[in-house]
Amino acid sequence: MSCHDRLDTYLRENRVDHEFHRHEQAFTAQEVAAVEHVPGRMFAKTVMVNADGQLAMAVVPAPEHVDVSKVASALGRTSARLAEEKEFGTIFPDCDLGAMPAFGNLYGVPVVVDDRLAQNDRIVTQAGSHTETVTIPYADFARLVRPTKADIVQ
Repeated sequence: MSCHDRLDTYLRENRVDHEFHRHEQAFTAQEVAAVEHVPGRMFAKTVMVNADGQLAMAVVPAPEHVDVSKVASALGRTSARLAEEKEFGTIFPDCDLGAMPAFGNLYGVPVVVDDRLAQNDRIVTQAGSHTETVTIPYADFARLVRPTKADIVQ
């Protein structure tokens, strides 16, 4: 099953209003936000973090940078660092590397979301490829993912 299909099924089963968008290939969160014509503050960038040996997903607005010490604190860990691709690539087998959606819960990965994203009515996240996104209400994202919410940007 593709990431698109996994997300679509999950969102439909949970009665979430969502919309997939295809766009030209883009690799950075800011590039994706630009080709999707959405403000960077609405685009949920996913960054993988290794916190005391446990992988976690930090989700921040596209223009922001993750503060790994704040992520560690939010998770109740002593330290954290950015995870290397070889550490998490196999966890997301139906996603292009670096194009994971903000739904870490679908892959058994805890999620920490930055407070700033909660200020949006809707958010946009990658949908498993460098050419597709999904837009959803933030309230539904929070309800389904149940992320830890904290200030995690520099």
